[in-house]
Amino acid sequence: MKKLVFLISLVSVVMTAALASAAEPIKLGYLAALTGEYAPYGIAEVNSAKMFFDKLNNAGGVLGHPVELISYDTKSRPEDAVNAVRRMIESDKVVAVLGSNTSSINLATGPLVNAAKVPQIGTATTNPAVTVDENGKVYPYSFRICFTDPYQGTIAAEFAYNDLGKKRAAILWNVGSDYAQGLREFFIAHYKKLGGEIVIDEGYRDSDVDFRAQLALVKQSGVDFLFLPGLGRDMGLIIKQAREMGLDNEQLKVVGGDGYGEFMIDIAGNALVGTYWITHVNYYDPNMQPIFKEYQEVYKEEAKEFGNVTLAYDLAKWVTDAIERAGTAEGPAIAKALEETKGLKLMHFTLTIDPTDHNPLNKPGIILTIGEDLKSAFFKEVAPK
Repeated sequence: MKKLVFLISLVSVVMTAALASAAEPIKLGYLAALTGEYAPYGIAEVNSAKMFFDKLNNAGGVLGHPVELISYDTKSRPEDAVNAVRRMIESDKVVAVLGSNTSSINLATGPLVNAAKVPQIGTATTNPAVTVDENGKVYPYSFRICFTDPYQGTIAAEFAYNDLGKKRAAILWNVGSDYAQGLREFFIAHYKKLGGEIVIDEGYRDSDVDFRAQLALVKQSGVDFLFLPGLGRDMGLIIKQAREMGLDNEQLKVVGGDGYGEFMIDIAGNALVGTYWITHVNYYDPNMQPIFKEYQEVYKEEAKEFGNVTLAYDLAKWVTDAIERAGTAEGPAIAKALEETKGLKLMHFTLTIDPTDHNPLNKPGIILTIGEDLKSAFFKEVAPK
């Protein structure tokens, strides 16, 4: 009898331990700007990832565990991002870091995640140096779900030169931004290769809000095309001030990169009409609508930063898939599964990763334009050559 009681107690202890173990969450970090001028991007991403994982947890989680999403505010500053990632790894014990959406942040945190063997996956970190070193060798724990600056720089150059017929260009760019510098360089290289001329190439700094001096040079030059490799606020203010100076849509066509955000409409209003933007997501694809409908139902507001909402949602799905294929929530195994991803059907494209640089293969670019109703509209899709 004592032996039976002992066995029952032992079984009870084992079952209790097993249940407790099964209930332990898999911790994932999310790195995003949640305050400041770039907060609209970051809040949309964290909301979207949380929406995905809440639904996943209600369905049983992954590998029998719920997912706990731990987010930190980068305040758009690399030093804050480094501190946040260090805390995620050392205190929170996350097994992967999702985000951020800016290259400068992931360039700063890259050495930390690679040393700790914790994979980090950027949403819109387009600078090539995020995932490879100066010799082209891949960082084993750095990934991205977006295309890169050489690709979108090529799209912008070909669109300006071939589609718009613009042979002389002006560029205004943030000299303190790794993203802006990289995209600018790749645009210039391909634009010149096509036969285009860079007439005005003017920089500005993060704190600048008045761009009239640079725009006066653009106006005096007679250039009728402006490329903006920037992020939200800056580009909204530049376009607004350009239109106020008499450079209307006919006198100055504007093309920008994936730094476009819907919140720019609040800054520039009608000045944005007729501008073009390169992005990762076609908002008007019928396959995309379930995400935006779900977002509105959960958060009672429109998914305005639709690109960030989609990238974060698909990133959450990709990481979940990698953990399932790895069969364990350990950094090295997750990184290996991320690198081996092939033919994963996401909401906005089918993902296969190039193991040599951790970039998505054959990811199309989307060109949007802003209509009279101040809504972005699909203009064309550009498939990789």
